[in-house]
Amino acid sequence: MPYFDAASAAPLHPVARQALLAALDEGWADPARLHREGRRARLLLDAAREAAAETVGCRPDELVFTPSGTHAVHSGVSGALAGRRRVGDRLVVSAVEHSSVLHAGEAHAAAGGTVTEVPVGRTGAVDPETFAAELRGPDGGAGAGAAGSGVALACLQSANHEVGTEQPVAEVAEACRAAGVPLLVDAAQSLGWGPVPGGWSLLAASAHKWGGPAGVGLLAVRKGVRFAPQGPSDERESGRAPGFENLPAVVAAAASLRAVRAEAAAEGARLRALVDRIRARVPELVPDVEVVGDPVRRLPHLVTFSCLYVDGETLLSELDREGFSVSSGSSCTSSTLTPSHVLRAMGVLSEGNVRVSLPAGTTEADVDRFLAVLPGVVSGVRDRLGAGAPVPGGGEDLVVDALGKRCPLPVIELAKVIGTVRVGGTVTVLADDEAARLDIPAWCEMRAQEYVGATPSPRGGHAYVVRRLS
Repeated sequence: MPYFDAASAAPLHPVARQALLAALDEGWADPARLHREGRRARLLLDAAREAAAETVGCRPDELVFTPSGTHAVHSGVSGALAGRRRVGDRLVVSAVEHSSVLHAGEAHAAAGGTVTEVPVGRTGAVDPETFAAELRGPDGGAGAGAAGSGVALACLQSANHEVGTEQPVAEVAEACRAAGVPLLVDAAQSLGWGPVPGGWSLLAASAHKWGGPAGVGLLAVRKGVRFAPQGPSDERESGRAPGFENLPAVVAAAASLRAVRAEAAAEGARLRALVDRIRARVPELVPDVEVVGDPVRRLPHLVTFSCLYVDGETLLSELDREGFSVSSGSSCTSSTLTPSHVLRAMGVLSEGNVRVSLPAGTTEADVDRFLAVLPGVVSGVRDRLGAGAPVPGGGEDLVVDALGKRCPLPVIELAKVIGTVRVGGTVTVLADDEAARLDIPAWCEMRAQEYVGATPSPRGGHAYVVRRLS
C-alpha cells in the first residue's frame, strides 16, 4: 500500500532501526553516571550530539535533544523571548508557521506579549522586505537593542509543511542580523533534505520527519544568543530539556539524519521528477483543480492540490480505500470545520485539498497508479454530491441559501445557478462555513467570474456576492 504522507511522519529509516536496536543493548544506562555502563552511554550520547551538530551546522555544545520537535519549538521560543525581555515583547512570525510556533505565540500573547504575523503571497512564501519592515521599530530604526524596536524574536520555517514552499531564510536572516533580532528556524520539514541557510540563531527539528524515531527533537541555540530556559530544569541537556534522555532513540535519530542527508541529493532529484509528474498530470486528468505552492522553490517530495466540488474527508477516505495514504489541509477533514491556516493565509482553494508527500523509495509505478486512480475517485465523489448539474430557469439576480451546509456544498450550489442569471447579474450565497471565505473567491478566479465581496448576513454567516461575467 503506497504511503504518501511522509510530511506527517516518514517511515523509519533502516539505519535508524539498526542504531535503535544496537543502542537498546549498549545505551540503557544513565549517561550522567561515572560507572562503566554510564560512561558507555555517555560516549553514545556525545557521538550522537556530534553527528547531529555536524549535519545541522553548529557546535555540539549548542545542540540539545528534546522529547519532540514541538517541545524544541516551544522551548526555543519561550527561552529566547525570556532572554531578551529587556529588548521588548514582540514576536514576529510568518502566517504559515507550523501550529507549534503559533501555539507558542498564543501563549506569549496570553502572557501580555505581542505577536505579529507576516503575510505570505499566493505561493506561501513571505516577502523578505515585508518581513524586514516588521523587524524595525516605529521610527524605522534597526540594530541590536535599537530604541523602540521591541522585537525579541523572529520565527520563520525553512519550508512549509502543507504546501512544500521553501522560505527565503537567507534573506530574512540577513534582515534579522541587521535589526539585531535573533531568528528561530523551524527546519522540521527540510533538515533531512539539506542544510538550512546560515544566519539563523536558533533551529528546531523533529526526527520522525526525516525517518528517525518519534519522540526525539533537537534544538540548537547559537553561542551569544540571550537565552533563558523556562520552567523547571536540571543538569541534563544544558538545562534546556530536563529528564532522562531517551538515549536509544537519540542515537537512532542522529544516525538516520546523517544517513538521509548522504542520500538526499540523489533521492531528492528522483522524487522531484515524480512530483513534477504529479504537478503536471493532475490538472490534465482532473478538471477544476488548483495545484498550490511554489512550483520551483519547494521541497522535492511534496505536492498539494485542491479539487473543486469535492468533500475532502470523503476524497481521502476513497483514496485510502484504493490503497493510498495521503493527508489534507481541507476544512472538510478537520473536526473544527475551519480551513487550514496555511491555505487561508495563501488565499487558495481549500475544498478537496490533498497533500501528497512521497517517502524515500517511492516508485514510478506507485505514482502512475495514483494518477490512474485519482480521476475516477474525484469523479465519484463529485457525482455523489450532485456537482456539475446546472439548475434550469432563472435570469434575474439570485440568492442561494447555503446556511448550515458545509464545504463544498455552498460552492456547488453557486456553480449550479451562475449560468441561469443574466450576464452582469449576481448570485448571493449565504453561507456560515468558514471555508466559503476562501473557496468562493477561488471559484470565481478559476471560473473567470467576478467576486464582488462579502458582508455579514443578518441570519448569521456572510453574504458572498458573485457577478456573472460570461
